[in-house]
Amino acid sequence: MPDAPDFRRLFDSNLSPLLVLTPDFVIVEVNRAYLAATRTGRGIVGRPIFDVFPDNPEDPSADGVANLRRSLETVVASGRTDTMALQRYDIPTGEDGVFAERYWSPVNAPVLDGEGRLTHIIHRVEDVTEFVHLRLVGREQQRAVADAQIRAEGMEIDLFVRAREIREVNEQLSRANAELDAAGNRLREEQRAKDRFIATLSHELRNPLAAATAATELLALDMPEGHPALAVLERQLGTLARMSNDLLDGTRAVTGRLELVREPVDVRSVVEGACADIRGLFTFDGRTLDVRLPAAPLVVDGDRLRLAQVLTNLLSNALKYTRPGGRTEVELAAGAGGVRLSVRDDGIGFEPGQAEELFGVFMRAAPAGPDTPEGLGLGLAVARTIVELHDGRIGAHSDGPGKGATFTVVLPTVAPTAPPRSRPTAARSAPRRLAVLIVEDNEDLAATYHTLLERQGHRVTTVHTGAAALAVTGTEAFDVVLCDLGLPDIDGHTVARRMRAGQNGERLRLIAVSGFSRGTDRALSREAGFDAHLTKPLPLAELTDILERPDGD
Repeated sequence: MPDAPDFRRLFDSNLSPLLVLTPDFVIVEVNRAYLAATRTGRGIVGRPIFDVFPDNPEDPSADGVANLRRSLETVVASGRTDTMALQRYDIPTGEDGVFAERYWSPVNAPVLDGEGRLTHIIHRVEDVTEFVHLRLVGREQQRAVADAQIRAEGMEIDLFVRAREIREVNEQLSRANAELDAAGNRLREEQRAKDRFIATLSHELRNPLAAATAATELLALDMPEGHPALAVLERQLGTLARMSNDLLDGTRAVTGRLELVREPVDVRSVVEGACADIRGLFTFDGRTLDVRLPAAPLVVDGDRLRLAQVLTNLLSNALKYTRPGGRTEVELAAGAGGVRLSVRDDGIGFEPGQAEELFGVFMRAAPAGPDTPEGLGLGLAVARTIVELHDGRIGAHSDGPGKGATFTVVLPTVAPTAPPRSRPTAARSAPRRLAVLIVEDNEDLAATYHTLLERQGHRVTTVHTGAAALAVTGTEAFDVVLCDLGLPDIDGHTVARRMRAGQNGERLRLIAVSGFSRGTDRALSREAGFDAHLTKPLPLAELTDILERPDGD
């Protein structure tokens, strides 16, 4: 069955501005569209709506508060939806005493409990200011004639004309709402199509990246003395892999589909591992990476891989915007009820008012140009999403251009009820000689993995289809099967199920190797009988590590 929808995210992602009120008109929830339309922040939650949005004191004819209050009181008294007519209701701009002229189309709807009692009011508005201004400009001469006629014909005609105008505006607004709904449906479908395209693109990029990465490692084995070109290949392939991950994770972050696999995690081990993985890149051009960790464990309920991704993205950001010879400091410390992780560099910095913008999608600290570092402008947006999914917060600070930058992550800690999982540190026994079957339709990748594993002393067999894999496991015994999931004839999940059901199926170690890496992808692999799920491009060290683990480890 599909996962139950996250109604809070659905509410926050709704294109219509929405506000949730208590029966005494206190704001209890608001979505992003409402905050954008009213130029406010989440600080309005918990405050009475008329304190947040008073009448414009400079406009003696302002009746927004009175009209809205009347509509809300009608909903409370009747328990029914009340649709208001076109309404002028100016909003504060944030400057002291300054209001911006705004026109709205409000609808107030009740939320009733199982016994029919009103628990909340949903206040939905559409900003129709531009529509009203355009209409006023286009009908300026007609309005002047109508005003003269209204004065001549008296109160009865005046009421008739006003009623007719209200009906016209309501009809136009209804048509506009219908057009907006249709446009919203088109935009959502385009968004889904874009998400599918990006997910497919990211997945398809992983196969050539995996083959190129494996070939580079094979060259490194053949040239133990090293070669400058190998270092270039390693750095650039690493950059391509991170950009591919950012592309996919950026899409998930924007659509609210980024997933976590939570467990008690000592953040010290996350910092140690992430810094160890990227430290080699800091050695070029005389850069320095300093790491300061506390002696005591700092445990959070989190996803180890995603938390490491946050730090890797912050370090990659520091690496891109720090000049040769620059210095980056990573500090982990206990804060007030939480973990505080800081990444500080002496790079190009930014204007202090730009801090919040840096976490936007496709935003970069430096403008595009020939000297701009590579990247998609997604790393910080992904980092913020991951931190917020962990109930934490992330921020940035700089004293100005050329004065460096500091990024700070704060996460809530948990009391460790059992020793948190950490990376194994015990010495391993001598490598075992294994019978390994590689099932991979990308022939370049299969051939390179074949050679790398043979160099390590394993007996390796390679096939390119699911049918060939099932045939060879029916006649030969293998210790480990590395199986791609996207095979041309039979999908990898079906191959795994049939292998498990076959002779010696229980003793096989089945390892899925795929370009898909979501939590749901890993869950499907477990259900199919795989012992592990590895994501392309797969470094030789990680592949070697999992092959050397004892069975079931």
